[in-house]
Amino acid sequence: MSRTASSTVALASLLLGAGATWLGAFGVGTVPPVGRLLSPAVGLWTAARDDLPREAVGRIPGLTDDVDVRYDQRSVPHIFAATDLDAVRAMGYVVARDRLFQLELQARAGEGTLTELVGDAALSVDQETRRLGMPRAAEQRWATADTTGQLGRVLMAYAEGINAYRAALPVSQYPVEYKLLNRAPREWQPVHSLHLFNRMGFTLAHNPVELRLLRARALIGDRAARDLFDSDSPVQEPIQPNGRATPRDALLALTPPGNGDTLAVRLLSLLRQPDAIPASPLQFARDRADHAADAETHTSRAFASNNWAVGPARSANGHALLAGDPHLELTLPSIWYEVHLVVPGVLDVGGVTIPGLPGVTIGYTRDFAWSFTNTGADVMDFWQESVNDARTPSLYQLDGAMVRFVDTRIELYRNKRGDVIAVDTVYYTHRGPMHRQGTQWLSMRWTVLEAGEELLGFFAGIKATDASAFLDSMARYYKAPAQNIIVADTAGTIAIRSTGMYPIRADSARGMDIRDGRTRATDWIGVRTVAQYPQSVNPAQGYLASANQQPVDPQRDPLYLGVDSHFEIWRALQINRLLRADSAMTPERMGRLHTDPGSVRADRLMPYLLYAARAQMRNGDSTASLRHAEALLARWDRRYTRDNTAAVLFEAAIRQTSTMLYDELLAPATGTAASLPSESRLLQLFADSTNVWWDDRRTADTREIRDVVVARALATAYDSLTKQYGNPAETPWTWSRVAHARPRHVLGLEGFSAPPTPIDGGRGTLNPSVGSRRATFGASWRMVADLGPVPQIRAVYPGGQSGNPGSPRYLDRLAMWGNGQLDSVRTPRTAADLAPADTRATLMLTR
Repeated sequence: MSRTASSTVALASLLLGAGATWLGAFGVGTVPPVGRLLSPAVGLWTAARDDLPREAVGRIPGLTDDVDVRYDQRSVPHIFAATDLDAVRAMGYVVARDRLFQLELQARAGEGTLTELVGDAALSVDQETRRLGMPRAAEQRWATADTTGQLGRVLMAYAEGINAYRAALPVSQYPVEYKLLNRAPREWQPVHSLHLFNRMGFTLAHNPVELRLLRARALIGDRAARDLFDSDSPVQEPIQPNGRATPRDALLALTPPGNGDTLAVRLLSLLRQPDAIPASPLQFARDRADHAADAETHTSRAFASNNWAVGPARSANGHALLAGDPHLELTLPSIWYEVHLVVPGVLDVGGVTIPGLPGVTIGYTRDFAWSFTNTGADVMDFWQESVNDARTPSLYQLDGAMVRFVDTRIELYRNKRGDVIAVDTVYYTHRGPMHRQGTQWLSMRWTVLEAGEELLGFFAGIKATDASAFLDSMARYYKAPAQNIIVADTAGTIAIRSTGMYPIRADSARGMDIRDGRTRATDWIGVRTVAQYPQSVNPAQGYLASANQQPVDPQRDPLYLGVDSHFEIWRALQINRLLRADSAMTPERMGRLHTDPGSVRADRLMPYLLYAARAQMRNGDSTASLRHAEALLARWDRRYTRDNTAAVLFEAAIRQTSTMLYDELLAPATGTAASLPSESRLLQLFADSTNVWWDDRRTADTREIRDVVVARALATAYDSLTKQYGNPAETPWTWSRVAHARPRHVLGLEGFSAPPTPIDGGRGTLNPSVGSRRATFGASWRMVADLGPVPQIRAVYPGGQSGNPGSPRYLDRLAMWGNGQLDSVRTPRTAADLAPADTRATLMLTR
């Protein structure tokens, strides 16, 4: 069967599933005319094709010279241009060629105009976006930008490339999503890139923990709540090495739960917590209950990542080695697009870009390679404002006077026809956007709204020649979202720096309280200097690693960047354990670490489950459920392999234990916990078997201890799983049944989503998986760089370069990703260096 014929058959089956999902998610009223959809000339069937012709020519009016684009057999475009701006124009063109619908969808998500593309279903997402002030920040950044400066010229060049492709695209070749929505691609404006960057800021730096602490204070008292949520992690393997050969554990005191703090109860009664917004606005039609359930299965931060580097003294070949794998929403098409740019004597850079952002976000040059993890710092604060009119304010109180708002914006939300479907008024104090919560008005300051020049850091950084110069270039421009940037170079240097804008609060206060807005004394008083950022260059231990853990050990440096509930401990412990154990690391072993199924988390927590079960059985608790659960866990090697049969039980038991342990945090109205502390607190309480926290205050006549609660949780989890999955002796609870990966289409269309893909990994491993029926979270890009004299790069991501569901390039990388394999990346210096046998297609771009 020909490639085109097989694509037609594949798309036919995809459309059957997509149609059913479409009707369920958006309603019959939004379905475009059926005749047009089925038209052989312009309908859905035109997507069933090989969308990368062997030879093609394109025109971009702004080019200064021809650009030669060669696609290798991995469908990666290698762009050979005479100037860096021509390379950016060509980049816009090739990204649009493969990802045109994704470009628009992601930009609209940051602009708050999704309803204009997909209809009313996206209204709540757009409202959240605009109330956070994101569109205004991007518009102001572009309005004040120097269009003759580098940032302005880069953004305009990128837009020129996108629009050149869009203008020449016939209706018959519109991406299938536009045909389903009965829409046409809109013109790309330079500001759209800034909207998209703000959207990434929301994804990585939106974490309003103040309300979580407030709810806890209202239930258990101020001191107890702060011990649980507003404190440092008792387990430390920080990003900036603390000089210890093993992790530092500290048994911190925990205040017993008490009565609710009266001030917190009063304030909470005045505030109405907004509905939860999905972490990814691109899948706005998903069930929110699903999202909430999934969020519980990873960390308090919805997104996690790993990166690490090994110095020459600890590598087998004497080269510095670097690895990185950002964990994000697994979407189709992927959040990433792979590209390689060459301008002789100016730049030679490859890696992945986010469609809509010019430049390479994670990648490599001839001199170094770099990657990111999310810092998870506390960069968002709230102030309770006093206004002159509770319904339609025009003034707010500040230092004894009533002052006017900095800005007032009327936000109009329109549907696909252009009709206004909702109206908001967003007020701006000197701190930032203000909106009403219940009967109160809260203003917000957020570093994401003050960013915008980060692209300049990337363009300066990729022209550096060593690791330190790259980090310094980034630090000059990079504010948000704060990232742990790791880099290794061909000279053997490894370095890491937690780069971003970190606020300094008045009186050295932490950022966990809603502040009094009536005085400037509660404002931020500055930001941290680069010298204060957690960082390390060529440490004595010979390696560096970050995995969203606390950046610096508070016993060595009390610098406040966030609290325990912002960070995650397990993967950092696992990476460091593996790197300590290997003094002759190879690139191949670096690649295998991405999907290593080992878990410090299971090693540290599981013994307590077994001990409790055996203690209770010795004390006469001989229920069949507890016996079977103990036997199943006892046989487990604590590795999250896809065919293991005990990890499902372990995860369910830990969740059930946390629910029973923190009964004091159950909301009276719903009986469910609005939020739980990080698992470092659970580890701490596991080590203290009679701590009062183990007592269930709902059983007044009995005081429970750890072993009673844990054994009860284990038996309950076993019974629940038996009901859900059947008797494990007859239908084994294999991990792949629950924790497979499944990248979903950006509109949530079932027929355009990937099939379930079994993987190795789970909570606490370097390949965390969701472990639910949506399974859309994981390693969005994996890369290993061997920084020898000629760098060797291996990489993969789940999906394919094409955004067309009917293309053979839509899912061609998924199997390799699922099996933990990496592909060899091509790095030709000139167009002639890419062998004819490795050239899949050519594209000549001219004026």
